[in-house]
Amino acid sequence: MPHASAGTASGKTSVCNKVTEQLKLDVHSLWPAEAVVSITQDKFYKDLSESQKEKIGDYNFDHPDAFDFEETIHLVSNLKEGKAVEIPRYSFVTSSRLEETDTVVGAEVVIFEGILALYNPKLRDLFDMKIFVDTDSDTRLARRLRRDIAERGRDVESVLAQYEKTVKPSFDEYILPTKRYADIIVPRGKENTVAIDLITQHLRVLLERMHSHDGEAKSGHERDLAQLIG
Repeated sequence: MPHASAGTASGKTSVCNKVTEQLKLDVHSLWPAEAVVSITQDKFYKDLSESQKEKIGDYNFDHPDAFDFEETIHLVSNLKEGKAVEIPRYSFVTSSRLEETDTVVGAEVVIFEGILALYNPKLRDLFDMKIFVDTDSDTRLARRLRRDIAERGRDVESVLAQYEKTVKPSFDEYILPTKRYADIIVPRGKENTVAIDLITQHLRVLLERMHSHDGEAKSGHERDLAQLIG
């Protein structure tokens, strides 16, 4: 199970989407569509109370306490065991979960991305490949402004205030230190097509091995990964 971590608006979602899209090009000839799934840690945000919603500008969405790690670990563990799971949906407009969920079943490669997915040791140990997407702070801030205004109903002033008060400090304290746990560091995000191609190539090898020699997939992982990053 690969994982991509990085600061907010670093391009980790775009990297994961690129890898997933490339793998799904082979769907019809090599493996079923449901074999490759991408999941974001954003799905596992905790619901905000009414008092927290009233002071939304003060709430730290980049703090470890904002996420339900217990549920995340449980669902990721079940996915690794090949079980069907129900992935929650989260609305940043209402700052709460929706009633609907997404069913994931039959996944052989699960790409999990999130700002703090490498923070919790129990969750971190579930990942077979750990990736950190490294993007400069100016680029991340510009992307966050565009995203939060367009997708989350925010205004420029509130986004900048939140960035200075919680986003930047949390990145320095909680997110950036997890970079040391990464097997692969991807500079420049989705623009780094070489890194994306190498990651995709490795996952493609694993999928092919799963379908041809199931027993060899796990034993060959470390050797293949070393070839990619060494």
